[in-house]
Amino acid sequence: MSQAMTGTPPRERILYGRRQGHRLRAARRDLLVGELPKYSIALPAAGSLDPADLFARPMTGYWLEVGFGNGEHLAEQAAQHRDIGCIGCEPFINGVSMLVRHLVERDLPNVRIYADDARDLLDRLPEGVLGRVFVLFPDPWPKTRHHRRRFISTATLDSLARAMGDGAELRLATDHMDCGRWMLRHALAHPDFAWTAEGPADWLQPPADDSPSRYQEKALAAGRSCLYLQFRRRPRPAARK
Repeated sequence: MSQAMTGTPPRERILYGRRQGHRLRAARRDLLVGELPKYSIALPAAGSLDPADLFARPMTGYWLEVGFGNGEHLAEQAAQHRDIGCIGCEPFINGVSMLVRHLVERDLPNVRIYADDARDLLDRLPEGVLGRVFVLFPDPWPKTRHHRRRFISTATLDSLARAMGDGAELRLATDHMDCGRWMLRHALAHPDFAWTAEGPADWLQPPADDSPSRYQEKALAAGRSCLYLQFRRRPRPAARK
């Protein structure tokens, strides 16, 4: 159980990476001011955050994307699955503004945004509430001394496993082979996740319902290979009677 759920004082966390890049144009700033509040998630001061309370109508499930970049993938998934409540985490405000534009232009009320550290959101989600999680093309932090900054770790896999339902899907992707090996090694070592691949095509080709992001398209255009790793959340042990 997470520290936030138990009332234990949380460990101090450091969020690496940029929060803002180039100065936003006036139209993008206006989008953030006028539209972002409609989609933004505010964590409660205490207790859990029920995703059902975030949406105006009932959803059949809830998916999470960690680090959605400019939001192309999240917006397309939301458009394809309008009965799913899609939650995106991204601290980079320039990317947040791009996603808000997609949501307004495509009329996607089934998306909510947490513009901060995904780990804090995970701490507040009820157990077993997520049906799918995407961690796509995260910052690879290629220098050895920075590997501890990589999002996929034993601790974050613990948090994901708690928030994911039995049989839920975890999708990881990268064009950085060392980072890919890192993610695969950590996920394989975690007792709550099972790799679903049966052959090379399963990790060399994207899922059939994949929607490419700008980072994926950029990698492929540059001739870089991508890894697509899919895992299932193993069933929880049956409670003893």
